[in-house]
Amino acid sequence: MPKAFPLEFRRDVVAVARKNEAPIARVAKDFGVSESCLERWLKLADIEDGNRPGITQADAAELREAKKRIRLLEQENEILRRAAAYLSQASLPK
Repeated sequence: MPKAFPLEFRRDVVAVARKNEAPIARVAKDFGVSESCLERWLKLADIEDGNRPGITQADAAELREAKKRIRLLEQENEILRRAAAYLSQASLPK
């Protein structure tokens, strides 16, 4: 797995690449990252800035939390449904 670069470093590299003073390949080489990695960072930065359609990091985190909450609520609902079924059978006259 490739090493993770700090967010501040990524922002700095993207800022330098956006100045268009040097080709992307040269900027990537100067900072010691691959060209495809830098292109991905630029794409993600464009999404975050609203210049390109896509899901921002904040939206993605909110969506993950919502899915986690939905899963929990579905589990709780299933437990309550089973408990109600069990209790309704236990109260039936024999």
